[in-house]
Amino acid sequence: MDVESLELFLTTFFEVITLFVLIFGLIGLLIPVFPGLVVMWVAILVYAIVQTGLGNMTWVSWLLFALITLLMIGGNISDNIIIAKHVRDKNVPWSSILWSFAAGILVSLFFTPILGILASPLALYLAEWRRLQDKTLALANTKAWMTGWGWSVAARMGVGMVMIIFWGLWAWVVT
Repeated sequence: MDVESLELFLTTFFEVITLFVLIFGLIGLLIPVFPGLVVMWVAILVYAIVQTGLGNMTWVSWLLFALITLLMIGGNISDNIIIAKHVRDKNVPWSSILWSFAAGILVSLFFTPILGILASPLALYLAEWRRLQDKTLALANTKAWMTGWGWSVAARMGVGMVMIIFWGLWAWVVT
């Protein structure tokens, strides 16, 4: 194998590994507490570091990396805003929302993310049932949380897809 073939193989291998991590992060966005956008961004950061070391970064590459960074930050912020807005529209107090977020995170850390997905709306339901003394209203507020979560997953998935598209442009079109 000559040097040119080896370089092509290593470049292709590195791009496939980066794409694999990006897809893993995108799928991980289905789990509320999994930092999928950050995982995707770190993979792209490593790609940028390697490309910089090879002298392959152009101003367009840096621009795409900056846009990807802004998408990651915006996607992470919008996630919590979307869920909180849906629940706040039902006049759910911040204390119930915080119980919900805390339960999801703690259960995910100590057990599994799947149980964290279940614990978060359950904690909201229990907090609202205790506060309102009305199962129907507590369930309606929990449905609002679930709707917000669904929209936040859709938003994060959209942001993740745009991040992959920008990286693909950078990796396969710009260079």
